[in-house]
Amino acid sequence: MPFANYKLPQGSLTPAQKQDIVHRTTDILASIYGEAARAHTMVLVDEVADGGWGFADDVLTLAKLKAKD
Repeated sequence: MPFANYKLPQGSLTPAQKQDIVHRTTDILASIYGEAARAHTMVLVDEVADGGWGFADDVLTLAKLKAKD
C-alpha cells in the first residue's frame, strides 16, 4: 500500500488545496505502481500548529513563511 504523509503549517491550505494534494499524490503513485495501487493509496495531510516546527535552527511560523513570498 503506497503511503504519503505531508506535514504542513496549520491554516496554510484551503480544503480544496488539500484535496488537490491528495488527488495529485494518488495520481503520481498510480503512475509509478500501476492503476491497481490507486485503490490502496493512502495520503495523510497533517497540519502542524503554528510555531510547532523548525528548519535550520529556526522556529517557523505561518507569518514567516508568507513573508518569504
